[in-house]
Amino acid sequence: MPPAKSKVWSRDWFTGLAFFAFFLVFAYLLAPDAFYGLETTAYDRMMLMSRAQPNDRVAIIAIDDKSISNIGRWPWSRDILSSLIDQLTAGDPKLIASTVLLSENQIDPGLDALHQIKNYYESSGLNSSINPQMHELGIMISRAARDIDFDARLSESVRAAGNVILPMEFVLGEPKGNPDQLLPAYISRNAMSLIDGDERQHPVTPAQMLTPPIPELGGPAMAIGHLNVNLDADGKLRFEPLVVRYYDQFFASLALTIAAKSLNVDNDEIKVSLGRGVEIGGLVIQTRPDLSMFNYFYHERGGQNPFSVDSFYDVWTGLVPVDKFRNKIVLIGASASGLGDYQATPVSASTPPIQVLAHTVSSILQEHFITVPGWAVTAQLGAMFLLGLYVAFMLPRLKAGFAAFVSLSLVLILFTAEVSLFLTKQQWVPLMIPAAFVLGAHLVMTIKRFQVTERLKLRADVEGAESNKMLGLAFQGQGQLDMAFDKFRRCPIDEHIMELLYNLALDYERKRQFNKAGAVYGHMAEYDIEYRDLKERLTRSQKLEETMILGGTSSSGRSPIILEGSEKPMLGRYQVEKEIGKGAMGVVYLGQDPKINRVVAIKAIPLSEEFDASEVASVKERFFREAETAGRLNHPNIVTVYDAGEDHDLAYIAMEYLTGQHLNMHVEAESLLEPATVLLLISRAADALAYAHRQGVIHRDIKPANIMYDADKDDLKITDFGIARMTDTKATKTGIILGTPSYMAPEQLEGRNVTGRSDLFSLGVTLYQLLTGRLPFEADSMTALMYRIANEDPSPLSAHRTDLPECVEAIITRAFCKEPDSRYQNGAEMAIDLGNCGESLV
Repeated sequence: MPPAKSKVWSRDWFTGLAFFAFFLVFAYLLAPDAFYGLETTAYDRMMLMSRAQPNDRVAIIAIDDKSISNIGRWPWSRDILSSLIDQLTAGDPKLIASTVLLSENQIDPGLDALHQIKNYYESSGLNSSINPQMHELGIMISRAARDIDFDARLSESVRAAGNVILPMEFVLGEPKGNPDQLLPAYISRNAMSLIDGDERQHPVTPAQMLTPPIPELGGPAMAIGHLNVNLDADGKLRFEPLVVRYYDQFFASLALTIAAKSLNVDNDEIKVSLGRGVEIGGLVIQTRPDLSMFNYFYHERGGQNPFSVDSFYDVWTGLVPVDKFRNKIVLIGASASGLGDYQATPVSASTPPIQVLAHTVSSILQEHFITVPGWAVTAQLGAMFLLGLYVAFMLPRLKAGFAAFVSLSLVLILFTAEVSLFLTKQQWVPLMIPAAFVLGAHLVMTIKRFQVTERLKLRADVEGAESNKMLGLAFQGQGQLDMAFDKFRRCPIDEHIMELLYNLALDYERKRQFNKAGAVYGHMAEYDIEYRDLKERLTRSQKLEETMILGGTSSSGRSPIILEGSEKPMLGRYQVEKEIGKGAMGVVYLGQDPKINRVVAIKAIPLSEEFDASEVASVKERFFREAETAGRLNHPNIVTVYDAGEDHDLAYIAMEYLTGQHLNMHVEAESLLEPATVLLLISRAADALAYAHRQGVIHRDIKPANIMYDADKDDLKITDFGIARMTDTKATKTGIILGTPSYMAPEQLEGRNVTGRSDLFSLGVTLYQLLTGRLPFEADSMTALMYRIANEDPSPLSAHRTDLPECVEAIITRAFCKEPDSRYQNGAEMAIDLGNCGESLV
């Protein structure tokens, strides 16, 4: 009797074809993004392998952290950019381009006031025939208005340079209907007119809204280009739309505009072939069908930026001579942290927009753009088909070793072909999906033929249980809890091992690693869920997994908690009881020093979570400088600091635990203290500041929230010398504003030298607020607030309260003097006047 034939689905060729069909459906229909991610990963690696050099005429002037630190907070006044353009113009660059959007006028309250004065003068009839002096006054008013009209000044600089290119930005998306109004002429003149092809068959990236530069700047600009970019499916920037369609007009990108102008080609001379590419002055750019170009990105070599990069501040101050930029394409834009949207690119996880612009301009000028040839899809599918035949009909006939050699050779051939085309022809032919198919198919066929499923299982650990237990105890004793857990898990679980695991989990809890404690409890539960209080601890650890007990917040946004019954965490030698508040630099906890049974307040910062790795060292230095500063002070009205240290990922300061409330609980009209009480309390605060100033310590942030008062004990304490600057160590650069603006002295706002008399100004503001329930200086913006503090007097106390003696008004008036030399020269003088005035009320 002949043997029965095997079923079709058990045949090797059927398995190969079935896997081929499954792979095609999965890769191209079910999960195309995942496999496209495989191709783009290869794309990024190939980009890093390239040795292409960027255009050496492209130079970057970066608005970097150094510039922000020295010039001031962004955005800057436009006269700063105007000054830089004037300097660059003297160096004769080929082009000056900026990525800074100048879509709104700079508003200066002083300029509005001057225009009002000028209009009044011109309409008053006062002229030179009546009074020559009045005519001269009119000239002075006009000159002053022109000097602070920074938009006009920047406009003059752009017009004088004659080679400035500015950005605009579109909101991408298909527009509906017709535009609300025609584009202004200074925008329309940048539209491209040489368009070849049918846009309905070859659609271009559409736009429905435009944010242009203001007319005063866009008008005199040499050209304007759009800044829009397109991100790939994985969020990376690999290609840029060179052309955007706004209703029936086509506009070039900023990079394409810069490249064209550098070749002396106007926008209306750029030739656009829809669906194929763009041509500027004989330079043909092959693009994707939507006219977006695969950017070429130049990677760093030896830690050096591929482009010439200078700090805005260095060029502006003359440290870098402008002759360096002669005949260069100068790009000005932000690279400082927090300015602009950094983009992930094939060569960096975070690339500033100005760097992206430099890469794109250089790609165009060097003709380094990447193209996807029309036959790339055919090549990919053809490779898939041939490999499917190999897997179904050839692979099953080969011996295991030779089959592995052939499959790996095919993968190597595919990889080499893709890399070679990319590096030599600048063509991207995605072949990683066929390579992944070969590897996957080989694995499936090997498992089927040789039944190696069981061989892929992990081999049992051959280490003896006793050795693992002893090693685990040794690691636990050294504080290496993860290694201890690894050893304990290799031991067969019994009552003794359960005891060791339980103690290990308690150690994890003490270190606030609740997720790891939960892992230990879960391992124990597989053996005996009823062991001790294992159920309760397992539940608690699951609730705490997303909550960091010290120095953080829970995932739900609530304040950190310590559940009843969990192991109380330790910070250094201090046992933490509960959270009692939040400060400017961290969270404050109630704790206890078990050695001397003293209750303390502990201020903690989770450095690794709150700050970038590059900032941790400087933040830690600032934190311990706070402890050093406060630790020098020993006064009954200043909080006492006991200790400072670092534990795991937290820095902490242990200090005197205070009762009572901050004085900011008494700054509202319905909660004000008696005037006599306020004067005597502020007198004690002034005396404490006199002591601190004698020790060389300036508080720099005196306000009601930093003064604690316990009415029951009649105890007053100044807290938070955390941003104090020791005058004898010069730990902080002049010009950096620290503190709360509403309470600052004029010299502190202006970045001038701060002394103890600045604290007395802030104490005067505090006194005013505690007596009236309102701040002496209020405004709608920071600029207006600074102006009022520096130039105006507050309304007198009598405007708010009529029951205060004249001595209070005299104290306030002297404390608010704009010049430090006219104020109280030390806290002791102010304390005496406050005390005498307060006693008179009593």
